[in-house]
Amino acid sequence: MKWRHEQDEVDIVIVGAGAAGGVLAKELSEAGLQVVVLDAGPWRDPQKDFASDELAMKSLAWEDTRFVDGTDPLTMGHNNSGRGIGGGTQHFTGVFLRFHESDFKTKSIDGVGEDWPIHYKDLEPYYSKIEKEIAVSGPKHFPWGNFNGPYPYPERDPLSPNAYMFQKGCESLGIQSAATPVAILSAPFEGRPPCINRGFCNQGCMPNAKFSTLIVQIPKAIKAGAEVLSDCMVTQIEVNDNAKATGVLFVHNGVTYRQRAKTVILSAYVVETPRLLLHSANTQFPDGLANSSGWVGRAIMPHSSHDVYAKFDQEVRLYKGSPVLASTQDFYESDLRRGFARGYTIHAQGSRPVGMAQGISKSIEGPVWGEKLRQVMLDYNHYGRLTMVGEVLPHWNNFVSLSDEKDDNGMPRAAVTFSYCDNDRKLIDHAVDNMKLILQAAGGQIEYVVPDTAHLMGGCRMGNNPATSIVNSYGQSHDIPNLFICDASIFVTSSGGNPTNTVMALAARTADYIIDLATSSHKLHNGLYSSR
Repeated sequence: MKWRHEQDEVDIVIVGAGAAGGVLAKELSEAGLQVVVLDAGPWRDPQKDFASDELAMKSLAWEDTRFVDGTDPLTMGHNNSGRGIGGGTQHFTGVFLRFHESDFKTKSIDGVGEDWPIHYKDLEPYYSKIEKEIAVSGPKHFPWGNFNGPYPYPERDPLSPNAYMFQKGCESLGIQSAATPVAILSAPFEGRPPCINRGFCNQGCMPNAKFSTLIVQIPKAIKAGAEVLSDCMVTQIEVNDNAKATGVLFVHNGVTYRQRAKTVILSAYVVETPRLLLHSANTQFPDGLANSSGWVGRAIMPHSSHDVYAKFDQEVRLYKGSPVLASTQDFYESDLRRGFARGYTIHAQGSRPVGMAQGISKSIEGPVWGEKLRQVMLDYNHYGRLTMVGEVLPHWNNFVSLSDEKDDNGMPRAAVTFSYCDNDRKLIDHAVDNMKLILQAAGGQIEYVVPDTAHLMGGCRMGNNPATSIVNSYGQSHDIPNLFICDASIFVTSSGGNPTNTVMALAARTADYIIDLATSSHKLHNGLYSSR
């Protein structure tokens, strides 16, 4: 069946309906622009398609084969990707932190990484806008960074036993802690109920107490006229002889269709965005689109995310409450006395039984399996857990590339190469030591340290210099001005905090920029963009 818009040219086509794509779709459609959103995954109904089942809900992640390499090959899937309308916001923990001013100027302040072409003040109004629109719940006073509260909604109450244990340990050591700002409702909002502490945030929130673009921005975009298409895998960005993007090709049910557009926006996240740019190479752009600098796919950064488990005499019950309800950022900023640059956040993070079992089976103390694993899991209720969100520095030799093997759509599968640097390892060691101290101060006996990573950033970084970056600060390609990239791939550095709030704030800022272009002398239908 012929795609009914095959010959239609819309104003905007957005690839990906996750944290960034959802915001863009809402803002641009509400501004009167004709928007089509394409997502590779399905459209889910939270009440029918989410389940309190760790194994069944792995499908919320991008499970297609990806090849990994490097000294520290990444675990792909649930902890760093999403698939379907809503993307990773379907299964994230809901932690909603802002970056600090220092995150944007690590080169100038600490001599590592690179400086962003923007400051905290450029995102501040967009942080506030997004937090208000989704009713972030947070403490009356957040002790760290540029924003100390108040949040739109009060903090979640009560906290989980694991969070109270963490706060007890922090207090005894003189470490500040606070309730974590989360995109999980503490009171009713826009017809959505407050959290009832099911605890399965990572498996999708059935009651809709936790924010996702699936239930917030996407419905508003559709109401404003956007067309959102699921199960549509974009395989190619098309470019004309004038070096303008003209639209995309996508596959639905084995058939390839075309969506023409005056502007193309990639919000497909850190692996799929570079993969699509590289695969769209042509005679004009033999090294891939937007890649005259050679930086497409380069300088990817996960967060280091080691877990520490401790056993307590009393029951902790890690399944109680939403996963993250208390945190500290006392170790977020650089301190030269530590012997490394930058820092990290520590969260009191719960764990469901399967997640804990899978984690400790990879413990650095040695593999735990068989009868020993069974015996440990019989004491599941007595374990507490802390996790870190550690800054990883950007490096050229950490990258996404194309493999020789192709998927069912004829696209080369992604290859992801990653290795920690010396600074990253020192930071991890410092965080693990502090997590152990906090757990011990709370009365726990340290049992397992589990190496892990979370989130992904970089690969199409922003900058003012086209020779060392892919896009400008609005996500506009230096090489193809009507091609935008707007997701975590445009991050310059990773920070020591969860990235979703910053992804969405950047998307709101980019939307304003595109709307301004559409209503200014740079008319959208003429493609008269000037990169700035």
